[in-house]
Amino acid sequence: MPQFHMKEIIFEITEDETEGGFVARALGYSIVTQAETWSDLRSNVREAVLCHFDEGAAPAVIRLHRVIDEVMALV
Repeated sequence: MPQFHMKEIIFEITEDETEGGFVARALGYSIVTQAETWSDLRSNVREAVLCHFDEGAAPAVIRLHRVIDEVMALV
């Protein structure tokens, strides 16, 4: 029986305001990782995905969606 192979997994990336750095959370999966730098985060996300899925079942593409939450006062 052929194995299902998904094309893409999406991570929501936010800045960690308490400790600094970045936090990555996979949408629809229980995968969370963090890092101090963007380069380290990319490596940590790749490693977390490979650890989460069985060999050959990981998605072909990892999308990192960076969310910036900014509050501005009008007054």
